[in-house]
Amino acid sequence: MTERSALAPTVAPADGRPSRPRVHYAWVVAGVALLVLLGSAGFRSTPSLMMDALHNEFGWSNGTIASATSVNLTLYGLTAPFAAALMDRFGVRLVVVCALLTISMGAGLTMLMREPWQLMLCWGVLVGLGSGSMAGAFATTISGRWFQARQGLVTGVLTAAGAAGNLIFLPVGAWLVEEHGWRSAVVVVSLAATAVAVPVLLLMRERPADLGLLPYGATEAPPAPAQAGGALARSLRVLRGAARTRAFWLLAGSFAICGATTVGLVGTHFIPAAHDHGMPVTAAASLLALIGLFDVAGTVFSGWLTDRVDSRLLLTVYYGLRGLSLVLLPQLFAGSLEPPILAFVVFYGLDWVATVPPTVALCRRNFGEDAPIVFGWVLAAHQIGAAVVAGLAGAARDALGDYDLTWYGAGALCAVAVGLCLALRGGRTAAPAAAPSAVV
Repeated sequence: MTERSALAPTVAPADGRPSRPRVHYAWVVAGVALLVLLGSAGFRSTPSLMMDALHNEFGWSNGTIASATSVNLTLYGLTAPFAAALMDRFGVRLVVVCALLTISMGAGLTMLMREPWQLMLCWGVLVGLGSGSMAGAFATTISGRWFQARQGLVTGVLTAAGAAGNLIFLPVGAWLVEEHGWRSAVVVVSLAATAVAVPVLLLMRERPADLGLLPYGATEAPPAPAQAGGALARSLRVLRGAARTRAFWLLAGSFAICGATTVGLVGTHFIPAAHDHGMPVTAAASLLALIGLFDVAGTVFSGWLTDRVDSRLLLTVYYGLRGLSLVLLPQLFAGSLEPPILAFVVFYGLDWVATVPPTVALCRRNFGEDAPIVFGWVLAAHQIGAAVVAGLAGAARDALGDYDLTWYGAGALCAVAVGLCLALRGGRTAAPAAAPSAVV
């Protein structure tokens, strides 16, 4: 196979002039993955919008509702490494379609719930399992299979889709909850999850070789994927090997803190915390969505930097700045959109999941072809950290009457993450091959 096969097929025009190659199909696959991750993020953000509505209708405490979110986050993380292996065994398309339909079913069934355990089953178990099957391992699999050049950038863009999903779903969801009740929001989630499955069925392909192509930017075919053992056995085997290394535990520990200080605390409790200070739910949801807007820019830029800068240095800076912003947050809340809280949104948003591209790069550097599964386990640590803090923060709010202690604790955790990143050895990934200039 020659370098020419890395390009999409071309047809010479009738006048004999050379034609430009069509877009490499890697970008089509990346676009479908982007759509899936946009929807997945929006689906996960809905419980934070419903917290006050569920409390008012059913009398459930913040801690009880947050417990369902904790189950969701835990399963989201624990599913990821197995999902990566299942994608290798059964294909990306089948796994993602099944995941989207599971989310649709879980969200739709919440309309019938009357007891807290039903919330935990529907939104905790079903939506958690479905979302976890499209977690970071999905983005890592797509960028690793389809791209040799610009892997960091593509990983950053796909990761930023999570923030962009919040940007789309949070304002709409908040308006639906306020105007038409929380059930209208879950209906939209259920229908949207089903709709997203359609382009996956029509356009997703497994590997470039299926179309006679090389990965984007590659000059030779990658080695054939190993098919040894089942998905479960392979996931556990990779975990056993990775767990013997120092790098795995440092990455898992720092990423657990990442989850605790993002989706576990801010993603779950920012809206009710702002509401405690007199801010309307719609305004608080708009701020959380605005965090997503700046996160898109920050994460894409982080992906670009990851191709050029020591990943360990990037993580050290990201966690340090995040900790500083969280320690200051209790003094910034107000009943309206004041400049200090807007400054936090910009500063924190740029940092939200900027940690993902350098963490993926370090997984690739240390674990090679097993990187998607290893990153799945690192992501499991991320979500366990998120789940623990989501539950503890809700319990702290019930016991203390505010969230102040949780913000200070999150700042201290970020300082620990800085230490873990400094303990990592190396971080500069090999520079990717230049992409063919004729391919978009």
